[in-house]
This record gives sequence, structure tokens and C-alpha cells, in this order.
Amino acid sequence: MATVMIEVNGRQYSIGCEDGQEAHVAHLARQYDRQVREVSQAVGQVGELRLFLMAALLAADEAFDARHRLAEAQAEIAKLRDSHTAVEAAAARAVTAAALRIEDMVKSLGEEA
Repeated sequence: MATVMIEVNGRQYSIGCEDGQEAHVAHLARQYDRQVREVSQAVGQVGELRLFLMAALLAADEAFDARHRLAEAQAEIAKLRDSHTAVEAAAARAVTAAALRIEDMVKSLGEEA
């Protein structure tokens, strides 16, 4: 297990993580630090625990919104996929019908000759 030193709201913390995940954890910590600092600027210093809790709730809200948008996008993709399949089937039927008409025309031309 690896250890990463991160800084949140001007304080250093030692965080354990899986080997190889150090850069990812450091990146997440920088994002969280930005969120904490934004909350701090908006509400002032309300105590570190409360500040961290408010930032965590904002992050959770953003994650919830992202999951909701993802679900909506996946539903739209499913609709488009179904629509594409229907259009593809209609096009195949049209091509088949055209091919049959062409065959009929060729047969009737052959019979006339």
C-alpha cells in the first residue's frame, strides 16, 4: 500500500492508497481542495469539519447530477439505437422491394424480346 501526502485547505494529510494510484489520489485531492476553498470563500471559516462536510456534500451532489445526466444520455442512446435499427430495417425492406421490382422488369423485358 502506498502513501500520498495531500494538502486540503492549507493542511497536509497522509493518505493511503493502492500502489500505482498515487497520482490519481493526488489529482482527486487537488479537486477536493478547490471545492473546499470555494466553500470557504462563500461561507467563511465555519470550522474545518463543517467546511469539509459542506464540500463533500457539494461533491456528492455533483456526482449525483453526473450520474443522472449519464442515465439520461444512455436512455437517449438506446432510443437512437432502436431508431437506427428501425431505419435500417426499413431501408433493407425498401432495397429488397426495389430488387424484386427490378427482377420483375428484367423478366418482363426478356419475355417481350
